[in-house]
Amino acid sequence: MISDTSSPVSQYISFIIAGDEYAVNILRAREIVERSVTSRVPMMPACIVGVMNLRGRVVPVIDLAVKLGLPPTRVSRWTCVLIVETELDGENTRLGLLIDGVGDVLTLSEDEIEPAPTFGTQVRVDQLRGLAKVGEKLVLLLNIDRILSPAELLASTALGPSSSGAPPALPGSLGAPAGEGDGR
Repeated sequence: MISDTSSPVSQYISFIIAGDEYAVNILRAREIVERSVTSRVPMMPACIVGVMNLRGRVVPVIDLAVKLGLPPTRVSRWTCVLIVETELDGENTRLGLLIDGVGDVLTLSEDEIEPAPTFGTQVRVDQLRGLAKVGEKLVLLLNIDRILSPAELLASTALGPSSSGAPPALPGSLGAPAGEGDGR
């Protein structure tokens, strides 16, 4: 009898941000929803674009690109919100991540995941679980609990434009950059 010595496998949901592929553990993902209207909340960090109504539940929406230090997400017909669940202050909380598009469900064994490099990525090493080689491409596996911790959300970016008195240009709003408004 041959013993099974293969390493444990985990599934990840991959998505695109600014042309690069990222993934989070699928156990943290709850659903993928179409981008909808968000309401601004004054004095929030720049990465928090507002809140959305998800079947009667208020869900904060975070522009993951901004949180990772990239330019804001440019809204297209593929832009969507990945709803994830994370623990904040001892409670399971749902947050929306604004992403450019959804990729695939990846099934990865531990030996397919390389440690995060100390240089060469646009994401801080402590925010990565590692890198996965999928075919010819690399997928950055995010540590979503670390990225979405209250301390990280509040400390990661300066307050958004609303703190200076000018409303931020949210995707879908009248003040959004060219090509990002909803046509009103």
